[in-house]
Amino acid sequence: MHLPAIIQDLAIILIAAGAMTLLFRSIRQPVVLGYIVAGFLVGPHFEWIPTILDTESIKVWADIGVIFLLFALGLEFSFKKLGRVGAPASITALVEVGIMIGIGFFVGRFFDWSHFDSLFLGGILAISSTTIIVRAFEELEMKTRGFIHLVFGVLIVEDLFAILLMVVLSTISLSQKFSGIEIGIAGLKLFFFLTLWFVLGIFLIPSFLKKVRRLLRPETLLIVSLGLCFVMVVLATKVGFSPALGAFIMGSILAETIENDRIQHLIQPIKHLFGAIFFVSVGMLIDPQILIQYALPIFVITLVTIVGKLVTTTAGSLLAGQSLRHSVQAGLSLAQIGEFSFIIAGLGLSLKVTSEFLYPIAISVSAITTFTTPYLIRSSDSVVHFLERQLPPKWIKALEIFRVPAGNGLSINYQQTRLKNSALKIIANAVVMISVFLIVSEFLTPWFVRKELNIEIAQALSLLIAFTGSAPFLWAITGGCIGGKAVGALWSERNFRGPLLALEMFRWSFAIILTLTLTSRIISSLIIIMAICIFMLAIVYLQPRYFEKIYQWLENRFVHNLNEKEINEKKKNLPVLAPWDSHLAEVQVSPESSLIGKKLSEVMVRERFEVTIALIQRGRKTITAPNRNDRLYPADILQIIGTDQQIDHFRQECETADIQNQEPSQLNYVLQSIYIDSSIPYANKTIRESGLREETHGLVVGIEKRGQRTLNPDSSTVIEPDDVLWIVGDQSLIKGLKT
Repeated sequence: MHLPAIIQDLAIILIAAGAMTLLFRSIRQPVVLGYIVAGFLVGPHFEWIPTILDTESIKVWADIGVIFLLFALGLEFSFKKLGRVGAPASITALVEVGIMIGIGFFVGRFFDWSHFDSLFLGGILAISSTTIIVRAFEELEMKTRGFIHLVFGVLIVEDLFAILLMVVLSTISLSQKFSGIEIGIAGLKLFFFLTLWFVLGIFLIPSFLKKVRRLLRPETLLIVSLGLCFVMVVLATKVGFSPALGAFIMGSILAETIENDRIQHLIQPIKHLFGAIFFVSVGMLIDPQILIQYALPIFVITLVTIVGKLVTTTAGSLLAGQSLRHSVQAGLSLAQIGEFSFIIAGLGLSLKVTSEFLYPIAISVSAITTFTTPYLIRSSDSVVHFLERQLPPKWIKALEIFRVPAGNGLSINYQQTRLKNSALKIIANAVVMISVFLIVSEFLTPWFVRKELNIEIAQALSLLIAFTGSAPFLWAITGGCIGGKAVGALWSERNFRGPLLALEMFRWSFAIILTLTLTSRIISSLIIIMAICIFMLAIVYLQPRYFEKIYQWLENRFVHNLNEKEINEKKKNLPVLAPWDSHLAEVQVSPESSLIGKKLSEVMVRERFEVTIALIQRGRKTITAPNRNDRLYPADILQIIGTDQQIDHFRQECETADIQNQEPSQLNYVLQSIYIDSSIPYANKTIRESGLREETHGLVVGIEKRGQRTLNPDSSTVIEPDDVLWIVGDQSLIKGLKT
């Protein structure tokens, strides 16, 4: 039988990727680099082992890999997270991305590269790698440090900038010129469709998933999620955006649903498979001759990336009111490029506007900065100490001008929030109203004409349908989105009368202009347009109750879907207390610690370590605001408040154990999830009857049934097929169960 080349190529790719994965994990390096090395080994520039035959098919698979990578990234993104990152992360990201794009462009021009090569180089250098940073923090055990929240916030904003960059670069590449008007139109187009897709997605998809939840077995949920992903990919492509953008948007919509955790769990194997193919295809483009030829640019760009990102992130963070310590630590953490850089470089190649050498240069810089990232993060404390010793005191004092301590920022009161929400609602309703008229004018009116209806009748029917569909949203724009009580509360304060009058004038003017503009897309007679608009606005103004009822139902459904995930989360999060440089961190008391059995007054936590113990978690018992007579016991989990140095000092005392004369334990306890299918012996048995406690030397600490999670389930709970068990026990014994 004839074997298609693509199957042989997949065999070569996966065995090479698997071997490199094992190698790079053994030397504790990012697996992504292993995939790139594997791609080089099986690519056309390395002839000592079998080479890929059908490169075109591999490119298609790589494109699918990009879709899955962006879909998975969207599942972790969430637009609500973007709204919560706050001004410091947003300002830092804006400064860093903007300046790095400019630096990258000028470096490219310095090497006499084309304008497009230089512009794409700026985009490549602007975005840091979420994957590499998260892995470095995990390996260095630094997730409780105070600057981590700033770094993750910047990464979230950078993801959105990356999507915007892809749209802008595509627009410039297709027009072959840099036009401010075209860039503005592209930005407005992106904003319009992002808003429309987000509003419609949140309104429809969570409701749909809730309706069919009882049918959503793992395989069903996986297929439905991927189907939605590829539908959005097609829609994004139809309106002129990249497939990757569509995948990212659908992922961010599903991130707001209560099924998000299950979808992320199910998509991981597929993402890893196609992601491996994508990164292997990246490595296939590495040409050693190009790397040797461009060794100097690679060295310069690597240096520019590390120094540039350190300086720009630090400067942006200082301008945003963060401390020198946290600003420098964030700058050292973000000094690399990664997966989005590959995608942007690949976009330039696919549009045929960049040179072939740019892609391997981006890969080389990413590989080098990936290796340097852990060392830069580890050295952050030393760098900060060096700067604090070397900088003149007046410079450090000058930096305090920008400092905004947490809790002392600008407070937004109820009235300001109402005005802000009203403006956002006007924008959202305008987007929906525009989309209704666009659908009618672009699809419905031509359909009427094809059915040989009289043109006047076709236009009249189209207008009737468009106004009927958009009337509730027109009512919201003209004042319904604020509400009478809110207006009264705002009007009672003189400071808000001016903004309220301005908002009133704006919304009516906006509604009239919008209605006239949209009506003109369907009918050309100015007199008829004005008459229809006046009639429609009069109906909306004089008969508001009917439209209010419809709109309130739509809005309540949207708000419920948007917040349902948070409402259903059973986690009890402690309030974040972060005055100045202090933050909340978790420390566990070692069984061999010298603090065991002592009262807090004897330990003198505040006097010796300058930290405050806010909570003690002892098994299922929680001691909030412990007093001076409470004692510390083995395995207590303490929530403490302090600076990085204070927390590290206390952790050394609390967690350090004297185990010189003890044999190391061979028991490796882990928290592991297991999917249950009908073939497993303990399916349809109670937890007590299953014998899992004895087989794993552990406990069943959680169970998930049809999307509903129960923590510490009763031993009489029946384990059914398609359940997910969470077991704490010996890792080797749990693996034995799974196999």
